[in-house]
Amino acid sequence: MNLSKSLEYFNPTTINGAIHIIGCGSVGSTIAENLARCGVRSMVLWDFDKVEEHNIVNQMFTKADVGKEKTEALKGILQSINPDIEIKTKKGWQGETLAGYIFLCVDSIEIRREICEKHMLNPMVKAVFDIRTLLEHAQHYAADWSSKEMRENLLATMQFSHEEAKAETPTSACGITLGVCPVVRVVSSIAVTNFIHFIKGEGIKKMVLVDLKSFEIDAF
Repeated sequence: MNLSKSLEYFNPTTINGAIHIIGCGSVGSTIAENLARCGVRSMVLWDFDKVEEHNIVNQMFTKADVGKEKTEALKGILQSINPDIEIKTKKGWQGETLAGYIFLCVDSIEIRREICEKHMLNPMVKAVFDIRTLLEHAQHYAADWSSKEMRENLLATMQFSHEEAKAETPTSACGITLGVCPVVRVVSSIAVTNFIHFIKGEGIKKMVLVDLKSFEIDAF
């Protein structure tokens, strides 16, 4: 892959560890696509869903992917960007021990919390990046996993139930969760940029709040 446009900004060979994308829907598929274009050489994709027609409006998939496993469809998209990229596909996370860098993009807050709790004392995890979206708002949380304070702060943001989260999520009259491409693209790009800064030794932002209704982004 020709990285002449970006290599001076970010050298993907400096990544030391596996990259796990937990959930390959709107945010997960977009983050994976961003990473592939940055020259990332390998990823592990986790999801158990298949592509549906309504996914196309805010996910990386196309009409030709409908009916395919999301992980397999996304693998094809990533390999079309970089034929040399190595992709492993897995069913949804079911308690496996992870190492390296974890992007939490799954819908369930309980699964996000369980992943963090299971790996709280795992020294093989380097950083965790959590992304949540609503219709015009999004939040990105992250933690350098070598910091006990950051680990605990990230976990503290997850102390609510799936039902409580669902009550705050805009849905259509048919019960489909509403989501639009611009919000997904913005917060996914922010998460990938946070990851790149971390790899480059430039620190990590613990929280980024995105409000596209008022065009405000706050980072802490």
